[in-house]
Amino acid sequence: MKIAIIGSGNVGGTLAWKWADKGHQIFIGTRDQNNFKGQGLLENDNIRAQSIPEAVRSAEVILIAVPATMAVEVTKSLGDTSGKVIIDSMNMINGRGPKGYQNTADAILDHTTTNELAKCFNTTGFNNMENPRYGNLSLDLFTCGDSKKAKNTAIVLAKDAGFENCYDIGGNDKFSLMEEFAWFWINLAMVQGQGREIGFKLLKRD
Repeated sequence: MKIAIIGSGNVGGTLAWKWADKGHQIFIGTRDQNNFKGQGLLENDNIRAQSIPEAVRSAEVILIAVPATMAVEVTKSLGDTSGKVIIDSMNMINGRGPKGYQNTADAILDHTTTNELAKCFNTTGFNNMENPRYGNLSLDLFTCGDSKKAKNTAIVLAKDAGFENCYDIGGNDKFSLMEEFAWFWINLAMVQGQGREIGFKLLKRD
């Protein structure tokens, strides 16, 4: 796939490496191609830096991985997203996010031209994206949204990042639930002192 990543910090940078190593073409969208966080990513031949509109034009999939407070500003900067898939990996923590919204995904949909949006890669830490293996098991991820195309794309990319499964938990009405689940991980890891090396796995009884 050709993937534009907007936000090259911990989450965006980690997924850029993982996906590039799987053969995907990655376009880091940035305001300054000569000075941005994660410039070491360009050592991978499958990763290049472009302006945000150029990266979007080059790609079929767009990952937004910036602070939630920037959700509307960044979405407006994407340009024409018609026919493209957007994956939202952001979370509003303690109400910090786009004003008037309960989650970042609804804000994205109100400020872009595509309806092909899924929420994913927001329910665990970037350390678990670097290495989702725990002993002989791999962690699971979750996705939601009305767009089956976007969710199927997210599922493929989750598995390419090393997660065992990525479960579909429903439509757009589950956007806020996904962010609450993210807060559950953050609460356990940070507030309750369990540490970042924890993750979620869905187990099924035969």
